Amino acid sequence: MKQLPTLCLLIFFSCKPTPKTEATSDAEIDPTVYEIWEDFTQVNLAFKDEEMPESWFFHDNQKDADRLAKLVIDGKKRASSGLYKWYEDAGADLPKVGTKHIITNFNGTAQAIIEIVQVDTVPFSEISVAYASLDMGTDVDPLVKWKTAHEAFFKSTLEENGQKFDEDMLVVCETFTTIWPKNP
Repeated sequence: MKQLPTLCLLIFFSCKPTPKTEATSDAEIDPTVYEIWEDFTQVNLAFKDEEMPESWFFHDNQKDADRLAKLVIDGKKRASSGLYKWYEDAGADLPKVGTKHIITNFNGTAQAIIEIVQVDTVPFSEISVAYASLDMGTDVDPLVKWKTAHEAFFKSTLEENGQKFDEDMLVVCETFTTIWPKNP
């Protein structure tokens, strides 16, 4: 997903930016984003005429954004989460199966292309260990790590807007596969 203007930008822990409401200009897109899409379509000719997907990075700081991009490349991170409320407040559609995204590092350099394979809406309190493992990229206490990180982030972000966190809040759970580069 393209980066949103600073005023609208919300990047969540091991998640993605909030639903896009404005376009990013071509001048703001790193040349590697175009290059990775060109490389992908040269090998996968069926996608040659598709529009280049949006590009974005996980999280809100360089260390985590770069770490999470590496987990995507390694095939360990295969999910992303956001609050349903954010989509609703933005008037944005929920993610759709088949949608592709170009994942970048914090500096905008293209790292991988992912494709959404499943979208579910689940109450925060009902997130499963299996899903948490996909989102966090680890099998070591994934649910504890997921809930701790996401609750803290959701609370702080909601509080900035005068809203309160509730464990019954719906989470949009996207599961994806890394389609480029191909893992051996």
